[in-house]
Amino acid sequence: MSGPVYGGDEVNAVVLDLGSQQTKAGYAGEDTPKYVFPSSVGVVGGDSMDVDGGSGGKRTLYVGTHALSHRREGMEIVSPFQEGVISDWEAAEGLLEHALKQQMRLDTASHPVMLAEPSFNSREAREKAVELLFENYDCPAVFMAKNAVLSSFASGRQTSLVVDAGHERTVVAAVHDGFLLQKSVLTSPLAGQLLAQCMAAALEARGNAVRPRYEFTRKEGPGGKLEVVPVDAPSTASYRRWCVEAIAGDVKDAICRVSDNAFDPEENANIPTVTYELPDGQEIAVGADRFGIPEVLFNPGLLPRYPPAVEALKARQATPEGLQGIPHLTNDCISKCDVDIRKDLYGGIVLTGGTAGFVALRDRLEKEVAELAPQMAKVKVVSPANAVERRYSVWIGGSILASLGTFQQMWMSKAEYREYGAGLIHKKAP
Repeated sequence: MSGPVYGGDEVNAVVLDLGSQQTKAGYAGEDTPKYVFPSSVGVVGGDSMDVDGGSGGKRTLYVGTHALSHRREGMEIVSPFQEGVISDWEAAEGLLEHALKQQMRLDTASHPVMLAEPSFNSREAREKAVELLFENYDCPAVFMAKNAVLSSFASGRQTSLVVDAGHERTVVAAVHDGFLLQKSVLTSPLAGQLLAQCMAAALEARGNAVRPRYEFTRKEGPGGKLEVVPVDAPSTASYRRWCVEAIAGDVKDAICRVSDNAFDPEENANIPTVTYELPDGQEIAVGADRFGIPEVLFNPGLLPRYPPAVEALKARQATPEGLQGIPHLTNDCISKCDVDIRKDLYGGIVLTGGTAGFVALRDRLEKEVAELAPQMAKVKVVSPANAVERRYSVWIGGSILASLGTFQQMWMSKAEYREYGAGLIHKKAP
């Protein structure tokens, strides 16, 4: 074989997936990522960067679960992404540094890197990522693969319609013969973060406002009973919001489920409740919102029930009136594709992502897409039964692809980068 082989047994390729909620890192050929940590970054002070420490006028970044769990004076929480595409490259490099150097402890000059990327990534962001990996980490080879393609591979399909219900957004995209059909890609903010904001708003409206863990402590009171004692711990608005959304997201994941049919919270206001204990000991009882919040995925018209979530949506230049439910988005995506492959797409819808785990979501999506599809179309929605496979499907697809013997000639080598520049990635990994 001409040229070096970068994968296989000799040198383990590294697979990275920088998601809007979590960054996943591990070795090609393994079943699951070895390291998973938040993609949000804590920032204190200045303009230039110093990761996890340092002093003076530098912009100090705090990355990883442990670093973010400690409230720090003046620490803001930032996302490296703007509407799914990396915009803060210092913060993104903080994620890479934490994954490759602090967690995996790699000599990056010895490991090719497979980087998962948004299906709607920009040319500029692709080239910048390639440049960063070659220049700052001296990687021997790099490849970039679209999230939808990797999720399709993880499901064992070369052709599929991928519905990736993630944290910041839901992305619907068609994959045909292993290639993303770029014109088909549609995105929506109807995703996990928005639903967590709905849950936080619903609890606050009922007088059960979520309290971050740093705002209280537990002490033993009379009779040995634990009591919650408030703690004066000022924080930035962004850090408090991040902590509240994380807890509200846990509540959502634990108690919410999708209704088998269209759900009207007003008509079902008296349905039985389910209880949940918040970290500060508050016991909440949630009734109609158990179904009403996930119903937003199908009917964005319910969003005005949760005004703070609508305000968060407006900050992203979106309104409930301008959104379509996920079934309509799915049908529209297929309609953008060539008529000859629509049958295969309707019959191979892959539901994945961290928000795809609601009970009955798969069945409801299949039912509603079938109602929108042409009469002769046979609609089939598949979704991994395992929560880990749903949440990490992009990474798993990258692990599969980067470990294939037939893939090894696809890497973009450092020599090719030196000769042709970062723009070559558009030919090597279209």
